[in-house]
Amino acid sequence: MVEDNYTSPSEFILLGFTNREDLRVMCFVLFLAIYVVTFIGNLGVIALIRMDSCLHTPMYFFLSHLSLLDVCYSSTIIPQALLNVLVEKKVISFTRCATQLFSFATCATTECYVLAAMAYDRYMAICNPLLYSTVMSQRLCIGMLAGAYLAGVISSTIHTVSIFHLPFCRSKMINHFFCDGPPLLALSCSDTHAIEVMVSAVVGFNVLSTTVFILISYLSVLSTVMRMLTVAGRRKAFSTCASHFISIALYYGSSLFMYLRPSSKQSSKHDKVVSMLYSVAVPMLNPLIYSLRNVDMKKAMRKAKSRVLSSLSIHGS
Repeated sequence: MVEDNYTSPSEFILLGFTNREDLRVMCFVLFLAIYVVTFIGNLGVIALIRMDSCLHTPMYFFLSHLSLLDVCYSSTIIPQALLNVLVEKKVISFTRCATQLFSFATCATTECYVLAAMAYDRYMAICNPLLYSTVMSQRLCIGMLAGAYLAGVISSTIHTVSIFHLPFCRSKMINHFFCDGPPLLALSCSDTHAIEVMVSAVVGFNVLSTTVFILISYLSVLSTVMRMLTVAGRRKAFSTCASHFISIALYYGSSLFMYLRPSSKQSSKHDKVVSMLYSVAVPMLNPLIYSLRNVDMKKAMRKAKSRVLSSLSIHGS
């Protein structure tokens, strides 16, 4: 794919959202606030799960890694975006751009498979409760998680190598706030059709296969819940799945829109907004969704609050 007459740039320029001075300050404050909330919220979820023995179950094991991925996700994108808002020359080196795409793609793909593992956990807990403790063993959970990370690394390697193997000669300016696949492909001076098909195939396989798996799991859960005789039983079952389903809808909806539509229909402005939804907003919202709608998490937070208050009162006296 590389042509001898072309040389790739040693650095790129990320255009970000705007060059207007008044809007740059607003963007910086917004991104910083999102990053702080995301960082504290997700680390809080991880700490809460580790401290409370009642949350040492497969569901919260996967949730802790979902929060870890969201922290890595945000740390891959937002610090660079914050820096670009502050400086006049929004430069990112070729190597750093490739590293950012690789890290972002790894986290994004791994998150798809972790969400699928969480859906399987809910399927087993509600549809096969008698077999749950036997099937969802520690060995299986670790194996599923290792498979998710492996799929993420393999997919992101294909994604990154295929894109950065291309010559970039049209421009050094990436019309985006981070190094994402579609805006990078737009800079190549060679025919990118084969690469676009490859990237769409890899992303499509990861997203669509996990989507189908999640839908099948939740259709089985819904069927089982509707057969429950008591309203209390139905309410409890729905409450354990609602937060997970909201997170999935936000993440998969925006990801599918971004990567699986024809390139001719892509708009840079729309891409930035959609990218911000699944790469910045969803990692921030996940801790709020799981904390506010999950009964077990609420109980754990109340116990943690009581321990902190009692500790403060002891030290104060």
